[in-house]
Amino acid sequence: MTDNAPTAALLIIGNEILSGRTQDANLSFIATYLGDLGIRFREARVVPDVEAEIIAAINALRARYTYVFTTGGIGPTHDDITADCIAKAFGVPLLRHPEAVRRLEAHYAGTGLLNEARLRMANVPEGGILIDNPVSTAPGFQIGNVFVMAGVPKIMQAMLTGLRDRLVGGPLVRTKSVISAIPEGSFADALRTVQEQVGAGVDIGSYPSFAGGKISTALVLRATDPDLLAHTAEQVAAMLRALGGEPVIIDGYGEE
Repeated sequence: MTDNAPTAALLIIGNEILSGRTQDANLSFIATYLGDLGIRFREARVVPDVEAEIIAAINALRARYTYVFTTGGIGPTHDDITADCIAKAFGVPLLRHPEAVRRLEAHYAGTGLLNEARLRMANVPEGGILIDNPVSTAPGFQIGNVFVMAGVPKIMQAMLTGLRDRLVGGPLVRTKSVISAIPEGSFADALRTVQEQVGAGVDIGSYPSFAGGKISTALVLRATDPDLLAHTAEQVAAMLRALGGEPVIIDGYGEE
């Protein structure tokens, strides 16, 4: 499926993801949220807390996609280097943002907990715009087409949903699934023919599952044209019936 809709990529930053200590819980939420806005989520990368790798990834992604989102590395400890790296990628100084400081001072007022380490969370590349954090106050920021967010899922989700007015989407992608008990190897050639007939207007993916000792396959169709989507779903269902299947067409995603 090809169109001129805005595109997006995600850069996940953190040694803890690559070591296996922490399982990323943000990618699925981001992909779904952007998809509902008509933004095509095209790529996700994971990099360690290494300055050169973060900078290289940011510069590559921001040149290729309409929007780039990052998660992780904006806390108060020594390994939280995302803000520094973003500033270097854009070639601007890292400054202490007065409004970010004000928010942190208000949040920690009377606690005695606002130290230099926590104030590091107010450092923003020159020209950056704050991203609100209604969960724990310390903001993220936007610079150019790059949106820098926390890695903690609850905080990231609040930051991302607060960006709605800054994001411009395109045509919505609709989804249908054709589910049957026909295994992939039995319809692979026929499905290839269907895909060639409909062309780039419909993406078709095959996702088998094995539950209770039974095989089930969900053929997931995605398109922006609802009529083409419905016609192709019927075409796929007819293909499966010809192979002895009893396919069911549903809106949305089937079993995987």
